[in-house]
Amino acid sequence: MERPRRTSAKPRFNPTNIPDRQSTKNGLVEQAPTRKRRRESIPAGASPKGGNPPLKKRCNWAGVYTGADSAEYIKYHDEEWGRPVTDDQVFFEFLTLEGAQAGLSWATILKKRSEYTKAFAQWDVHSVANFTSKQVEDLLKDDSYGIVKNRAKVASVIKNAKHILEVAEEFGSFSKYLWSFVDGKPIINQFESLSDVPAETTLSISVSKDMKRRGFKFVGPKIIYSLHQACGIVNDHLIDCFCYKPIIASFSQ
Repeated sequence: MERPRRTSAKPRFNPTNIPDRQSTKNGLVEQAPTRKRRRESIPAGASPKGGNPPLKKRCNWAGVYTGADSAEYIKYHDEEWGRPVTDDQVFFEFLTLEGAQAGLSWATILKKRSEYTKAFAQWDVHSVANFTSKQVEDLLKDDSYGIVKNRAKVASVIKNAKHILEVAEEFGSFSKYLWSFVDGKPIINQFESLSDVPAETTLSISVSKDMKRRGFKFVGPKIIYSLHQACGIVNDHLIDCFCYKPIIASFSQ
């Protein structure tokens, strides 16, 4: 089951004060210190017997996933998906992974995540922007890189890195550019069912159009909406998911 999508408005927040997924490499902007959050890794399945509390409820797309990599899939849902991001390198990573997913399943890309990290210089935007044509050929032909061997997708990563640097020069960071479309306020949706979540919205269409105008590739409205969901620009956890309220609380304090 694939991940969701959608929009509506609510609480305000300051993107510089939220706990986010920060990279440890030298990113494009200096981020405010983040607070470490205690998180639990909760296995899928029925509620345990005995006096133990029932398992926490998740969004359908994660809670019912039973692939061989289900633990990793669930960990991604519990600890990353929907948590607001302000780090440019994290945005670069997810822009790349969402683009790579086009025509494929998220489970497929998630399994290859570490391979993408290795292939694209630990998501160092400056380094990737300077990849040569030989490096691109190596990524496509060298089996030691377990990425999707699609020339257009691989070439788009280098092109997008260049444009991220251009946007960062104009806006101060790529993060500020993306958050500017929602005035720095995450959109809090109130979906009860996966069927309520759209594949794209007027917001993702608008962002997609502007990014295409700037030269970005693999940034269609559906890909951009998936980016918004993954990076917390929208909170599309279902309202009965155990992640829904804590994520709201984390940026409304």
